[in-house]
Amino acid sequence: MKESGFIRRSYDSCVYMRNLNKENAVYLLLYVDDMLIASGCKAEVRLVKDTLSQKFEMKDLGPASRILGMDIIRDRKKGILSLSQETYIEKVLKAFGMSDAKSTITPLATHFKLKSLGKA
Repeated sequence: MKESGFIRRSYDSCVYMRNLNKENAVYLLLYVDDMLIASGCKAEVRLVKDTLSQKFEMKDLGPASRILGMDIIRDRKKGILSLSQETYIEKVLKAFGMSDAKSTITPLATHFKLKSLGKA
Protein backbone atom coordinates (compact mmCIF):
# COMPACT_ATOMS: atom_id res chain seq x y z
CA MET A 1 0.00 0.00 0.00
CA LYS A 2 2.89 2.32 0.74
CA GLU A 3 4.11 1.87 -2.86
CA SER A 4 0.81 3.35 -4.03
CA GLY A 5 1.19 6.39 -1.77
CA PHE A 6 -1.08 5.23 1.05
CA ILE A 7 -0.33 5.90 4.69
CA ARG A 8 -1.57 3.47 7.35
CA ARG A 9 -3.61 5.37 9.91
CA SER A 10 -2.52 5.03 13.53
CA TYR A 11 -6.08 4.67 14.87
CA ASP A 12 -6.76 1.47 12.87
CA SER A 13 -4.22 -0.71 11.08
CA CYS A 14 -6.85 -1.67 8.46
CA VAL A 15 -7.39 1.94 7.33
CA TYR A 16 -5.13 3.59 4.77
CA MET A 17 -5.33 7.11 3.39
CA ARG A 18 -3.85 8.85 0.37
CA ASN A 19 -3.88 12.58 -0.42
CA LEU A 20 -4.41 14.38 2.83
CA ASN A 21 -6.28 17.31 1.24
CA LYS A 22 -10.03 17.08 1.70
CA GLU A 23 -11.14 17.16 -1.96
CA ASN A 24 -8.95 14.30 -3.20
CA ALA A 25 -8.58 12.19 -0.05
CA VAL A 26 -8.94 8.46 -0.67
CA TYR A 27 -9.68 6.05 2.16
CA LEU A 28 -8.93 2.39 1.67
CA LEU A 29 -10.21 -0.10 4.22
CA LEU A 30 -8.50 -3.46 3.95
CA TYR A 31 -9.38 -6.49 6.05
CA VAL A 32 -8.05 -9.87 4.86
CA ASP A 33 -9.64 -10.11 1.40
CA ASP A 34 -12.31 -7.41 1.82
CA MET A 35 -11.55 -3.93 0.51
CA LEU A 36 -13.55 -0.73 0.46
CA ILE A 37 -12.37 2.39 -1.35
CA ALA A 38 -14.03 5.70 -0.48
CA SER A 39 -13.45 9.21 -1.77
CA GLY A 40 -15.40 12.28 -2.76
CA CYS A 41 -13.48 12.22 -6.06
CA LYS A 42 -14.53 9.49 -8.51
CA ALA A 43 -11.36 10.00 -10.58
CA GLU A 44 -9.22 9.18 -7.53
CA VAL A 45 -11.23 6.02 -6.87
CA ARG A 46 -10.78 4.93 -10.50
CA LEU A 47 -7.02 5.63 -10.29
CA VAL A 48 -6.68 3.55 -7.11
CA LYS A 49 -8.67 0.68 -8.63
CA ASP A 50 -6.58 0.75 -11.81
CA THR A 51 -3.30 0.87 -9.87
CA LEU A 52 -4.22 -1.94 -7.48
CA SER A 53 -5.69 -4.17 -10.19
CA GLN A 54 -2.29 -4.15 -11.91
CA LYS A 55 -0.70 -5.54 -8.74
CA PHE A 56 -3.46 -7.80 -7.39
CA GLU A 57 -6.27 -9.90 -8.77
CA MET A 58 -9.36 -7.86 -7.98
CA LYS A 59 -13.07 -7.97 -8.69
CA ASP A 60 -14.98 -4.67 -8.76
CA LEU A 61 -18.36 -5.29 -7.16
CA GLY A 62 -19.65 -1.79 -7.92
CA PRO A 63 -21.04 0.56 -5.29
CA ALA A 64 -20.54 -0.87 -1.81
CA SER A 65 -23.56 -2.58 -0.30
CA ARG A 66 -21.83 -4.86 2.26
CA ILE A 67 -18.53 -4.93 4.14
CA LEU A 68 -17.45 -7.31 6.91
CA GLY A 69 -20.96 -8.69 7.33
CA MET A 70 -22.54 -5.25 7.61
CA ASP A 71 -25.09 -3.83 5.18
CA ILE A 72 -24.27 -0.36 3.87
CA ILE A 73 -27.36 1.79 3.38
CA ARG A 74 -26.89 5.07 1.52
CA ASP A 75 -29.23 7.95 0.81
CA ARG A 76 -27.19 10.24 -1.41
CA LYS A 77 -29.93 12.89 -1.62
CA LYS A 78 -30.00 13.29 2.16
CA GLY A 79 -26.25 12.69 2.56
CA ILE A 80 -26.83 9.78 4.95
CA LEU A 81 -24.81 6.59 5.24
CA SER A 82 -25.84 3.90 7.73
CA LEU A 83 -24.49 0.51 8.69
CA SER A 84 -26.79 -2.35 9.68
CA GLN A 85 -26.24 -5.88 10.91
CA GLU A 86 -29.86 -6.92 10.37
CA THR A 87 -28.94 -9.57 7.76
CA TYR A 88 -26.32 -11.06 10.11
CA ILE A 89 -28.72 -11.05 13.06
CA GLU A 90 -31.39 -12.82 10.99
CA LYS A 91 -28.81 -15.43 9.96
CA VAL A 92 -27.81 -16.04 13.60
CA LEU A 93 -31.45 -16.29 14.70
CA LYS A 94 -32.11 -18.83 11.95
CA ALA A 95 -29.02 -20.87 12.93
CA PHE A 96 -30.32 -21.12 16.51
CA GLY A 97 -33.92 -21.85 15.49
CA MET A 98 -35.15 -18.48 16.70
CA SER A 99 -36.43 -16.96 13.44
CA ASP A 100 -39.91 -16.62 14.91
CA ALA A 101 -38.73 -15.17 18.24
CA LYS A 102 -40.50 -12.03 19.40
CA SER A 103 -38.30 -8.94 19.44
CA THR A 104 -38.06 -6.57 22.37
CA ILE A 105 -36.76 -3.05 22.71
CA THR A 106 -34.79 -3.88 25.86
CA PRO A 107 -33.24 -7.02 27.29
CA LEU A 108 -34.50 -6.09 30.78
CA ALA A 109 -37.46 -7.87 32.30
CA THR A 110 -40.67 -5.81 32.07
CA HIS A 111 -41.11 -5.75 35.86
CA PHE A 112 -37.65 -4.21 36.42
CA LYS A 113 -37.98 -0.62 37.69
CA LEU A 114 -35.14 1.88 37.66
CA LYS A 115 -34.79 4.05 40.77
CA SER A 116 -33.34 7.51 40.89
CA LEU A 117 -30.11 7.85 42.85
CA GLY A 118 -30.60 11.59 43.22
CA LYS A 119 -29.09 14.40 41.22
CA ALA A 120 -26.73 13.51 38.41
